[in-house]
Amino acid sequence: MANIVGGIGASHSPTISFAKDTHKENDPGWAPIFAGFAEIKKWVEAKKVDVLFLIYNDHVTSFFFDHYSAFAMGVDDMYVSADEGGGPRPTAPVKGHAALSRHIANALVADEFDMSFFQKKPVDHGFLSPISMLSDDNAGWKGSVVPLQVGVLQLPIPNARRCYKLGKSLRKAIQSFPDDNLNVAIAATGGLSHQVHGERCGFLNEDWDNEFLELLEKDPDKLVNMRLAEYAEKGGMEGAEVIMWLIMRGALSDEVRKVHSQTYAPSMTNIATLIFEDLGDPPSQKEIDDYRAHIGYELAGAEKLEGTHPFTLETSLRAYRVNDFLHRLVIPEHRERFVNDPEALFDEFGLSEQEKDLIREKKWIEMIHYGVSFFLLEKMGAVTGVSNPSIYAAMRGQSLEEFQKSRNVPIQYTVAGGDNAKRFDT
Repeated sequence: MANIVGGIGASHSPTISFAKDTHKENDPGWAPIFAGFAEIKKWVEAKKVDVLFLIYNDHVTSFFFDHYSAFAMGVDDMYVSADEGGGPRPTAPVKGHAALSRHIANALVADEFDMSFFQKKPVDHGFLSPISMLSDDNAGWKGSVVPLQVGVLQLPIPNARRCYKLGKSLRKAIQSFPDDNLNVAIAATGGLSHQVHGERCGFLNEDWDNEFLELLEKDPDKLVNMRLAEYAEKGGMEGAEVIMWLIMRGALSDEVRKVHSQTYAPSMTNIATLIFEDLGDPPSQKEIDDYRAHIGYELAGAEKLEGTHPFTLETSLRAYRVNDFLHRLVIPEHRERFVNDPEALFDEFGLSEQEKDLIREKKWIEMIHYGVSFFLLEKMGAVTGVSNPSIYAAMRGQSLEEFQKSRNVPIQYTVAGGDNAKRFDT
């Protein structure tokens, strides 16, 4: 099983990124920020942390209000710096631990959390401010991450209790991952008190921040039972994002040892760094085995269904490039280029020779085997003049006539719209 060595709390203010990028280490007004993160860096190295499960919120950079999720977990193998308006930070990409991400994803869904998952989304200062402080330069941290983006900017948002419960499930998920040598730390970011909008802009409450840190260590149940309005009153509307720290606390045992705590309020945000070491006993082998069976319960046996190829997170990551290419057929400009100059478009998207051949030759079942979602095949069919029943027939190794004989009504149809649909109606 993987080992949870402890938890980290850290602010993620853009102040931190700015200080790092402008080399403010020796400026008296900025130095305390570096001092706090130096303690985290030292602890991470001493504990030989391999993976950070990093809890953060995006600041309407990669996640916009057209589709805003409560809990969105990264399942990628790499995370790059986002452009927040003035160009991306010069930080190296951060490695993702995709296998652990997938395991946790399956576990949290099995525990009835309605998760969403993301790939190929750049990460903003909510992620980069704290993690960039783990290296001395822009080469980046050498470990890997599993990021969890929590949607706290558009109400309604998860409450404190929901975050704490997710942390409890996260603990079981990590500890049931089959790698006895993997050391994982849970890093929660955000806060402390601040408000950055409205006439209350600039609000700080250092007394509440100190109380919050004390309760987080010794009496998290009191924080769990607080309403979001109380968090906003005590710590500012944006400061209410500290509910994300309860995910970290829930993922630790009841008994923790605080080895570092610091706050510093230079301007708009009370910047904090915190370290808890986990003192709990590991689960028994039976508990791990039972939980792994629980994770796999819903799909147990599906792998035996002949001719069935579940579209998993592993498949999605492996075949992302070609799925992305075909998904863009919903964009008229991409569609037109695909029809008129496909080879140039293939090269532009960096498709492999195998992927190009699959698309050129309309190898429908081979594309399924490769990891293409069927619902992208039907989009390709709509563009290339191939009906849905024709694709179904090809996947079964039959002619269209043979396939239609197996149907109650031998109809033709497509997802193409308007006048484009009429050409299939023969």
